[in-house]
Amino acid sequence: MKNIKRALTGCGFFLSLVLVISGCTTGAQVANPRTMAFSPLKFEIPKTERVQLKNGMIVHMLEDHELPIVSITAYIRTGSIYEPADKAGLAGLTGAVMRSGGTRSRTPEKLDAELEFMASSIESSIGADVGNISLSCLKKNLDTTLFLFADLAMNPAFREDRVALAKNRTIEGLRRQNDNPKEVADRELQKAIYPNHPLGRIPTIETVKSISRDDLIKFHQRYYHPNTMMLAVAGDFDKKELIEKLEKTFAGWEKLAVEYPPVPPVQKEIKPEVLLARKDIGQSVIRMGDLGIDKNNPDLYAVRIMDYILGGGFTSRLTQEIRSNQGLAYNVDSHFDIGRQFIGTFVAETETKSQSTIKATNLMRDIIAGMTKAPVTDEELKLAKDFMINSFIFGFTRPDTIVNQRVRLEYFDYPAGYLENYRDNLAKVTKEDVLRVAKKYLHPERMVLVVVGDEKKLDGPLSAFGQVRELKLENGK
Repeated sequence: MKNIKRALTGCGFFLSLVLVISGCTTGAQVANPRTMAFSPLKFEIPKTERVQLKNGMIVHMLEDHELPIVSITAYIRTGSIYEPADKAGLAGLTGAVMRSGGTRSRTPEKLDAELEFMASSIESSIGADVGNISLSCLKKNLDTTLFLFADLAMNPAFREDRVALAKNRTIEGLRRQNDNPKEVADRELQKAIYPNHPLGRIPTIETVKSISRDDLIKFHQRYYHPNTMMLAVAGDFDKKELIEKLEKTFAGWEKLAVEYPPVPPVQKEIKPEVLLARKDIGQSVIRMGDLGIDKNNPDLYAVRIMDYILGGGFTSRLTQEIRSNQGLAYNVDSHFDIGRQFIGTFVAETETKSQSTIKATNLMRDIIAGMTKAPVTDEELKLAKDFMINSFIFGFTRPDTIVNQRVRLEYFDYPAGYLENYRDNLAKVTKEDVLRVAKKYLHPERMVLVVVGDEKKLDGPLSAFGQVRELKLENGK
């Protein structure tokens, strides 16, 4: 009881303190939050300083002296879209072993020890359309860490034992790639949306086994040059001193014209299919998808608003009906992944118990189709625009995110003024725009449907959605 009384006394004191601080004492006027007016929020997009080094390397910088930390991220024009089909996995291995294999002057163990001693970090990777090397260190250790960063970019050793280790890890991952039903569904949908295209290509045990150390060396030598690299630098540094450091550190690394392999265009239309991956599990993983748009599409802003209303949050139509009203799933959403170099995807997804698979799939298709039949409500439009416009500012909370964003805009050749005009372009979207783009880009009857689960437990036949093709889940093959 004493503890309870003490807690209540504390609560009373806290409440009194809040009332005093807020001015809500007896007899005081209390403002009505519903009638309060505020000046429009003014927000200017932070700028970075851009320079080009003598060797052609482009650098974006943003000084921030709040903490004695410096971060650097390199963007290299490469990616798995350029690897040979019979060596799928080469780019990912190259990016991994660049860091794990050490440099010509430092063994992996020595490189790890030096970085650990300074509390610095260096990481590298290669994705579908970009390679990255990142650095983070204390200001006092910038010179040494930058030297190691440059050494790794220019002179990776690709030691044979580390190549073998990375290949074995990749192969083991491929052997277990069907363990997670969500990953199975995502992978198979990607393959179906991008048939005969590098974006839909998945490494196999055979392609990984065929990759040699010499392949990694050649891949690096082909694409890693100062004129294919951009740097995003943020933190506690002096601009003039930093440029001098970069010029000195990368001196002697000569630019070289790179001939990139041709990448086929994405097929404009995909074949609608119903794909079943049999797994003895208690719920079904459902994915449906189609081609979407790229960053240069003038419908971009209307699509983003429409996307949020359909499946972008807890207030979305998919979530409200399938999760809140019907209780069929914990997670349900949809999203347009806007393509940066190629046409992106539209994906709607959920997981539900096996016995409600057909019902949930029908509901998803009906809700998506409903977006094309009538305008959204004023409330839906306002909620979507307010959320997207007001949340825009959170993309600029840290100097490193700001400078990286600026580099990505240049790297992927976004149109001039993209960030500066982003909020205004969202604000211009009307209900008519949303309906127009919904009719143009949402076609549930033409989407690829992927279901991972036990078809014997379903609440009806999958053939109700079209002819079913069974996927043979052979790990890594």
